[in-house]
Amino acid sequence: MNNRLEAGEYPDYFAPYLALVPEGDIQTILREQLEETLALLEAVTQEQEGYAYAPGKWTLKEVVLHIADTERIMAYRLLRIARGDETPLPGFEEELFVRHAEAGRLTLSRLCEELRIVREATLSLLGILPADAWARIGTASGHPHSVRALARIIAGHERHHQAILRTRYLGMS
Repeated sequence: MNNRLEAGEYPDYFAPYLALVPEGDIQTILREQLEETLALLEAVTQEQEGYAYAPGKWTLKEVVLHIADTERIMAYRLLRIARGDETPLPGFEEELFVRHAEAGRLTLSRLCEELRIVREATLSLLGILPADAWARIGTASGHPHSVRALARIIAGHERHHQAILRTRYLGMS
């Protein structure tokens, strides 16, 4: 499978996320990345779970659930496009999702399990895709997205939030 993304396979606004993803097999990257995120979250204290670094910003637990929710949406888009569905797919309002998820009622342990379950489902899907599906392009949020771009966007989105968790929530450099 060709990992190199071409112009027109993703919207420009995902370029910063994609720049965070190293070259290599995306399934291996996603597997290793999950373990990095879970290791990062193991060190979180109960006090830090409900922390928001500024008024109006999400709590740490809300960020974790946002990562899982976004991966679910991207994986759904990936599935539809991989299967040749040409129906334009809608966007989603992340603030609405966070507000209605009520992440604060869940333990961090449960949220970590959610991340693992979602990632395992994504990896299972990626593992059964036919070779030609990876280059298929569909429309989501009014923009073209290829299957291979969506897989890498999942990784880039999580990497972006890993950095935010480290610097703004956990005080790491």
